[in-house]
Amino acid sequence: MAIISSNIDDNDFSHRKKKLRIVDSKISTEEKRNNNLNLARPVSLQEFIGQEKLKSSLRIAIDASIYRKEPMEHTLLYGQPGLGKTTLAFLIAHEMNTKCRIASAPAIERPRDIVGLLLGLKEGEVLFIDEIHRLNRLTEELLYSAMEDFRLDLTMGANRGARCRTINLPKFTLIGATTKLASISPPLRDRFGISQKIEIYTNDELKQIIVNFARLINLNLDDEASYNLAEISRGTPRIALRLLRRVRDYAQVVNETNFISINLLKKALNSYQIDEKGLDSLDRQYLSFLNLNNNIPTGLDSIAAGLGDDSSMLEFVVEPYLIQIGFLIRTPRGRLLTNSGKKYIDSENANF
Repeated sequence: MAIISSNIDDNDFSHRKKKLRIVDSKISTEEKRNNNLNLARPVSLQEFIGQEKLKSSLRIAIDASIYRKEPMEHTLLYGQPGLGKTTLAFLIAHEMNTKCRIASAPAIERPRDIVGLLLGLKEGEVLFIDEIHRLNRLTEELLYSAMEDFRLDLTMGANRGARCRTINLPKFTLIGATTKLASISPPLRDRFGISQKIEIYTNDELKQIIVNFARLINLNLDDEASYNLAEISRGTPRIALRLLRRVRDYAQVVNETNFISINLLKKALNSYQIDEKGLDSLDRQYLSFLNLNNNIPTGLDSIAAGLGDDSSMLEFVVEPYLIQIGFLIRTPRGRLLTNSGKKYIDSENANF
């Protein structure tokens, strides 16, 4: 691999990258276009790292469907972004020896969009709908009969000229993915025969994912560096791989190397303002704001105004990990730092 030579120092590199928030678990536009993501995906359920209980349940469902020579039951996968819901949909289709057709609920704006998708399916195929909780009501209602009876009940015309038409569909498997299980209406949720939560990954599982992907992109990591990177990846493979790519950028541009030692990893993460807990500058600003309020319960809107950020972004992107590591609690009166969170931010301020 060619190494780019440059005289950029650490401070310049940090300045160019500091506006990027690389610890967000949502997929970025760059990643949607990046073929490396497809390279990182396993090609069979057996190769999928982690989620052992989930894989065991899916294996039984897949083998039973193959034994009966019929499509697998409709399946709902839920969990936070970046845990592999799309990858699992591909693997289910692969194990069933069929194709997986992909759609995103926000892009299905009109009923005819879902009709077109359903009519384009062939016998036994998998239809994967991401963010299925965002389907509109009319589209959702069309799915009811399609999922239960494999037919479409359409109303043609209007008023006195209205007439009903039924279209039979090939038997298929619908796989829905969501980060907000409670936002799916009960009638739709109840039509999924299989509902499985995808859990966050252990550090050992993330380390194996990191090592495998590093091999694919011709990068070498020492053992300590790969485990340290796993520890700060928030239990999420997407974040782990994104951090690995950014560390690779730093190593190749600043140090002109493809070998990542623990010291080089720490320098790279520092240039992106990511600390040993995996927190970035926005996380620390959030904690500091609460600390400055003398840990008085503070409303989310007040925090958003103080930081100049969107309240929903703070609620769904920043807060979950801070709660997960025990730095933040939500109360009816507002947000509060825990003792661990206060000690952390006090030590950060002291070091600064």
